[in-house]
Amino acid sequence: MADTHKKIGDLSVHPLALGGNVFGWTADEAESFAVLDAYAAAGGNFIDTADVYSAWAPGNKGGESETVIGNWFASRGNRADIVLATKVGAGYPKPRGLSADVIKSGVEDSLRRLRTDYIDLYYTHYDDPSVPVEEFITALDALVKEGKVREIGASNITAARLAEALAFSDSTGLAKYAAIQPQYNLVSRETYEGELADVAARHGLAAIPYYALASGFLTGKYRPGATVDSARAEGAGKHLESERGRRVLTALDEVAEAHDAEVATVALAWLASRPTVASPLASARTVNQLPALLAVADLKLTAAELTKLTEASA
Repeated sequence: MADTHKKIGDLSVHPLALGGNVFGWTADEAESFAVLDAYAAAGGNFIDTADVYSAWAPGNKGGESETVIGNWFASRGNRADIVLATKVGAGYPKPRGLSADVIKSGVEDSLRRLRTDYIDLYYTHYDDPSVPVEEFITALDALVKEGKVREIGASNITAARLAEALAFSDSTGLAKYAAIQPQYNLVSRETYEGELADVAARHGLAAIPYYALASGFLTGKYRPGATVDSARAEGAGKHLESERGRRVLTALDEVAEAHDAEVATVALAWLASRPTVASPLASARTVNQLPALLAVADLKLTAAELTKLTEASA
């Protein structure tokens, strides 16, 4: 099989990023280990989490996902095989921000939970307009120089602030964002396309879109009259109420049938074809959910099929 890995700075990643938001939330440690094992066995090497996952769950305080992944690394002895992404700055219910002190303490807490001495890709989780870009870029650069972080990325940031941060990095030679993690999928295109994607393209950033399957809507399991047992069912189900959502489902069904593929695989393949996108990000609560996600590495849609999906989602 041809090498389908994509580049994020100096990192080489699988075309499906495995989301860790469910670990320690809707998947306990044993279930999480099973998913992680199956993903790695299939050639996956790109795992995404955050220090705040999953503080919103009853009884949790944040850091549960990182702890599960750290325990998995320790159990399997495979840290060097994985490109690990985590994030700093979010809090629940209140954000912690991006001050130099938050970044410095946040990375140490994440390293401890993850049971590692370096993070491959470290994101600023949410922008903090109260902190100048000079402060957080300088703090992140220090982590790179110390060997604690290999590449840096930004999630949930405006085009203007992203451009400002990139310009500061260029002018000073300090660490520069290599990745962006926007919300982006077939029913949420305006969250990335346009000015934000243009800034990313100009600077060679790789996009790793979250909500790549629109909280499960783009798996095709949400249909009129269907009941889905999921913590995210309410958010996903709302797309059925829009004409756009119904158009997208119809187009996905047609393309999926032509390839004898899962609807989720087709939705991810469309996303993977978009400018700047390196690896769509999706999570699996069970091993059975993984094959449809991993199949994105091998599914090649025709130009006509991509156009059909793009037009349906307009």
